Amino acid sequence: MYCPTHFQEEKPAELVGLIEQFPLATVIYQGDDGLTADHIPLLYEATPSGLGKLMGHVAKNNPLWQVAPEQELLLVFQGPSTYISPNWYASKSEAGKVVPTWNYAVVHAHCTLNAIHDPAQVLRIITELTDKNEAAQGHPWRVTDAPAEFTKKLLGNIVGISLEIKRWQGKWKVSQNQTQQNRQSVIEGLRSEDSDAQRQMALLVQSHATRSD
Repeated sequence: MYCPTHFQEEKPAELVGLIEQFPLATVIYQGDDGLTADHIPLLYEATPSGLGKLMGHVAKNNPLWQVAPEQELLLVFQGPSTYISPNWYASKSEAGKVVPTWNYAVVHAHCTLNAIHDPAQVLRIITELTDKNEAAQGHPWRVTDAPAEFTKKLLGNIVGISLEIKRWQGKWKVSQNQTQQNRQSVIEGLRSEDSDAQRQMALLVQSHATRSD
């Protein structure tokens, strides 16, 4: 991924934070028919050594779990993103030398995959994924809420996957290349739109205002 220095994000806590907030990964790999992309929600797990791993599951009919152990897969986690209007730049009134752009935050994780067939391990994965994503519900649904025989049958149709992170890269393109004056006016412009994505981007622009003017 092309990434100028001022957009690089290397802090593990920031990368993990984005993955946990936006867990739906685009998983790209070389399949029998060429490049293939699947979209799979994943759970980040820290490990005693290395960068950690990502846990999930796929249908048994999905060829993804059969990739060679040495094949590298690219996982893309897309965080907040939004259009930035030139009208929001304070410097527009000075010379008019402004153009539109798109702000975004993204993590690329390069991984190898290990398939998990043991029903107990697969059950643990779906239980942890469910508990994490149900946590905000008023009355969280639990895997144990479903009939045991029903769950057992479903387990027979899925395969667990464990993706070991070999390297990762973060890119936070959030107006760091703009002056302090333009960053502040972008924040105000984003807040005036009042959507979740734009509010999230306003916070990122504010927290990554690192350029020395």
